[in-house]
Amino acid sequence: MSTSKQYRRIAVISKTHGRRGEVVAVARDGLPNLLKKGLQVVLVPPALKGPRQFEVTSCEGQGSSRLISFREVDGLGVARELVGKSVLVRRADLPDDFEMHDALGLIGRSVQDSQFGFVGTIDEVMRGPANDVWVVQGPLGEVLVPAVPPIVTELTTEGPIRVDLPRGLVDEERVHDTI
Repeated sequence: MSTSKQYRRIAVISKTHGRRGEVVAVARDGLPNLLKKGLQVVLVPPALKGPRQFEVTSCEGQGSSRLISFREVDGLGVARELVGKSVLVRRADLPDDFEMHDALGLIGRSVQDSQFGFVGTIDEVMRGPANDVWVVQGPLGEVLVPAVPPIVTELTTEGPIRVDLPRGLVDEERVHDTI
């Protein structure tokens, strides 16, 4: 398996903070912030000298930005060299439901409903406080699909995403017009 398939970019180091080597990492690619204490990450592009893997020893903050420390970074000088680097994590270390929130991997995927058939393709992923919502464009118009397990019944790495849409999400008059 190629390196690009083994790892996923989740954040970028945006700036340093303080003298002890802390940095601010900002979530990327429409992802929620996935950094946490104990997570092993790789920073790219890698430095010619020094560590290639880093362990997150502290992670504070809310929203898309986190103030983080790495075991391998002990001062401001080393932290400055990390600014602008992408933070990669092994796919095996991502949460089990990662695919449901990975906007980069979802945009353009087709959505198939158990009752209505082809609903369309995912055009946008909207982040919400309780759950994400997929904006699906297709023959039924714009359909807002809550990205939650009772509705999303099957999400594999290939093929259509299978859903079971509750009544009211689709304009049923429009369904009859497309038949």
